[in-house]
Amino acid sequence: MVDRGKTFQIAANAIMILLTAFCLLPFLLLLSSSMTSETSLIREGYSFWPRDLDLSAYKYILIDSGDLARGYAISATVAVLGSLFNLTLTTLFAYPLSRKNLPGRNVISFILFFTMLFNGGLVPSYIMWTQTFHIKNTLWALIVPNLMMNAFNVIMMRTYFTTTIPEAVIEAVKVDDAGELRILLQVVIPMSLPIISTLALLAGLAYWND
Repeated sequence: MVDRGKTFQIAANAIMILLTAFCLLPFLLLLSSSMTSETSLIREGYSFWPRDLDLSAYKYILIDSGDLARGYAISATVAVLGSLFNLTLTTLFAYPLSRKNLPGRNVISFILFFTMLFNGGLVPSYIMWTQTFHIKNTLWALIVPNLMMNAFNVIMMRTYFTTTIPEAVIEAVKVDDAGELRILLQVVIPMSLPIISTLALLAGLAYWND
């Protein structure tokens, strides 16, 4: 049993070392290529040791990084504003659908579900955003298209509202003559921070990656 235990430990350590190497080697290759001249990379290819040392990439980052900083600033702005707007619209769409007394609730839900199956396609969407909404070459081109709420996120939030927030709590607030907006802001949203945080993270990552 002892020998089998030692054999297992050796095999497990060897596998972990191998997996660690698979994770580190691409990073080392990237680090080496960042310090190698472009002509050397084209002529001789990549290697784990820089053949022709060239630090111009780091000089660009440290000294001539105005465009790079501006790009990151735009990405951060788009991620923050886009996530905020997207989450706001998703919440305003999901909450009415969670109310069973909403007139036309089934029709609206069907239209929402239909968008999960079909979309207009890339070319019609491009024509719509550029020729109808005229957001080409603007910051809004990075924000507005994704504001067309993701149907899956709306369904997730609607389901959370329906299954997690007790109907008795909403009815108790209505007794105090609270309107739907007050219920949403003072009851539903504070009780829905987990799903809101999750969808905010997903939206933020989507905007940043986009």
